[in-house]
Order: sequence, then C-alpha cells, then structure tokens
Amino acid sequence: MKQLFLVILSALMLMGASKDLRVLVMTPTPQMHCENCENKIKKNLRFEKGVVKIETSVPEQTVAVTYDASKTDVKKLQAAMKQIGYDTKVVSDKPQAKPAQVKKKK
Repeated sequence: MKQLFLVILSALMLMGASKDLRVLVMTPTPQMHCENCENKIKKNLRFEKGVVKIETSVPEQTVAVTYDASKTDVKKLQAAMKQIGYDTKVVSDKPQAKPAQVKKKK
C-alpha cells in the first residue's frame, strides 16, 4: 500500500513539475488610474487559458501575469488586454523563479 501511494505521489509531482511557468510584465495604454482599472484587468484576464496569477500596480503602471507557456503565449495575452481596451508594451517575459531549495541538516 505504501509503495502504491509513493508511486502515485511521484507521478503527481512529475506532472506538476512539467509546467512551463513564465512571468510576463507589461505596461498598459491607456494607463491604469484606480482600483477599478486593476479589477477590470484582473477580472477579464483570469479567464484566459493558462493564466495562473495576475498582479497589477497602479504606481508602477505594470501588469504581471504568471502563465503556463504550454497553454498560452504573449500574443494571446496581449490580445486579451486589447479586447478590454488596453494596448500593451512588454517589459519582460521570463521563466518563473523557482523557490530556493532548503537544505536539510544532518
């Protein structure tokens, strides 16, 4: 029973590790001015296939979208922004930083 559990757990970990998560940072035009602008972007982008997380910043005028590159791409995300009235300029598109592994003490 323990072996079966370990096999299933290992398979699930491999499936989760196979995602190609990236972080796209873009600036919208027209600029975001308020919380309503941020909410409009978040509300509409969350339904795009592959979107994992959306962070907006009015002071910095940025929209950061964490997405699964195997399900969507930059052009599709920019097209989604265009549909809600925002042109965008890509600031960066990088792989998501992996958390540092904690070393066990012996």
